[in-house]
Amino acid sequence: MKPLEDILIIDLSQFLSAPSATLRLADLGARVIKVERPETGDICRQLYVSNVILNGESSVFRAINRNKESFQADLKNDVDKQRVLKLIEKADVLVHNFRPGVIERLGFDYETIQKINPSIIYGDISGYGNEGPWKSKPGQDLLVQSLSGLTWLSGNAGNGPVPMGLAIVDILSGSHLAQGILAALVKKAKTGKGTKVSVSMLESILDFQFETITTYYHDGGQPTERTASNNAHAYLGAPYGVYETSNGYLALAMGAIPFLGELLGCDALKNYLEVASWFTQRDDIKNILATHLKTDTTEKWLSILEPADIWCASVMDWDTLFDHDGFKVLDMIQNVTMGDGFEYETTRCPIKIDGQLLKSSLGSPSLGEHTKAIINELITN
Repeated sequence: MKPLEDILIIDLSQFLSAPSATLRLADLGARVIKVERPETGDICRQLYVSNVILNGESSVFRAINRNKESFQADLKNDVDKQRVLKLIEKADVLVHNFRPGVIERLGFDYETIQKINPSIIYGDISGYGNEGPWKSKPGQDLLVQSLSGLTWLSGNAGNGPVPMGLAIVDILSGSHLAQGILAALVKKAKTGKGTKVSVSMLESILDFQFETITTYYHDGGQPTERTASNNAHAYLGAPYGVYETSNGYLALAMGAIPFLGELLGCDALKNYLEVASWFTQRDDIKNILATHLKTDTTEKWLSILEPADIWCASVMDWDTLFDHDGFKVLDMIQNVTMGDGFEYETTRCPIKIDGQLLKSSLGSPSLGEHTKAIINELITN
């Protein structure tokens, strides 16, 4: 039995952030009923991250909405609205990610829902919170990354801002919402009381930068300075970075620079005896390292560094990773099947419970696939 068996979640959300939260809760055993507008459904059904289409719709929709049921309803239509409110009466959790003001106009705001179901756990994600000059801006991942300062941490010093190549803000805010909902479920078990859990994408990505923001506030507000080359962390000293070798790339984390010089046979590195110099002269050190590491293979350097307990790794692409026993032993890929029999491969939940993997064979739903069954089970009965 999974931990959230018998928990019913009504999911009014779309795109990535909140659906990623309900995906995680579904993996933990909750029943998630995804409410979608007629004809188009979740906009993410047509939001392509590539030209890869799975069973007629977006691969990202298939990935983020597996293990859920689809209930078709127009929240502006009174009949459909009353049906959804009936579902909410019986639910443990309600989730949405409408912009501030929209949910109130639809009549699904917390105050209204709490009167219908006083013990409801009400989770919402916004882009920038419900106050301030940005509250009505679109909460889109790249835009929030750009406003948050995150884009000045990656890439080399002369390259301008560099966004992360994933929807990191969406997934982090979804993770935070899931954490808050789980905490609220514990509270409900103890007190019987409902809770409103609110997350903003901007706050999530600011929290993600807790290490560097704390450093900024205690460093006299000095501007962020990335290294000129091989940057992997704007605040860490040499050798931290990714370096080209004669046949690939090598990641180097922590390590004493003079000791690295001895191990690698690079005399120039032995001159940097003071730890402070690994920060103040990190560009010079990285240039020396970068030139030296190109003279031999990744495998050769790893054979020297790993036995000496230097934190290092080969830089793999997906083809190399997926063929490696270190990946295969994790059993991270699962096969899921949609209601019409279409099968596809996707990642599983990364959490283990009592040593057991949390897998589900259920793929994403077709639009409105479960509407009639849900009406018969939960609305008319």
